[in-house]
Amino acid sequence: MAFQPIVNLSNGTIFAQEALVRGLNQESAASILGQVTDESRYRFDQACRVKAIQLAAELDIQSILSINFLPNAVYQPELCIRTTIETAQKCNFPLHQILFELTEVEKVRDYAHVRDIIEHYQKLGFKTALDDFGAGYSGLNFLADFQPDFIKLDMALIRNIDHDKGRQAIVKGIIQVCRDLAIEPIAEGIETEAELAVLKQMDIQLCQGYYFAKPSFRSIITDLPLAPH
Repeated sequence: MAFQPIVNLSNGTIFAQEALVRGLNQESAASILGQVTDESRYRFDQACRVKAIQLAAELDIQSILSINFLPNAVYQPELCIRTTIETAQKCNFPLHQILFELTEVEKVRDYAHVRDIIEHYQKLGFKTALDDFGAGYSGLNFLADFQPDFIKLDMALIRNIDHDKGRQAIVKGIIQVCRDLAIEPIAEGIETEAELAVLKQMDIQLCQGYYFAKPSFRSIITDLPLAPH
């Protein structure tokens, strides 16, 4: 696992550390996920959760721990979450510090099933997020069916937003929907000061990207300057 911080602009602190899967020789997430099959999906998803929590405990992560999960790997929410809870308890990692990001490496097959997963996780006290919003298969119809605690604006929407009126209009619209539904937006993939400046004007508080820090392999970045560079 590599960890990349999500920054809270309001106070310059680290809101969360996202656990990102990597190979033992730091191979990319895409190269690892490309090897996941229908037969191995469940075991892979469970192994990633366990490793993320174990490392978070070893590294003494005090912020939120963000864990990606594959919705098609969760066949029964109440059963599939048991290993996560047992691992957190064994590692003394607080459950309320865990955020699950629904990632769409593959198309969601059953929206009602995803709603059940998110609702079950929320009832247990976990925070939830919809990753890569605005790309892939997710969209506003997703939010009409269920409301996660956070949505992460896809980096394709953020890239060059400082001089793209179309992207600016779309992101403004998404932010308004989030406010109406009491969902907190997170902007990911920020790489330049100009992109960040536009997002600040839109009053986005939670941000992530190379502008702040690149993923750190089996380690975490704990301190960020109030004015990132």
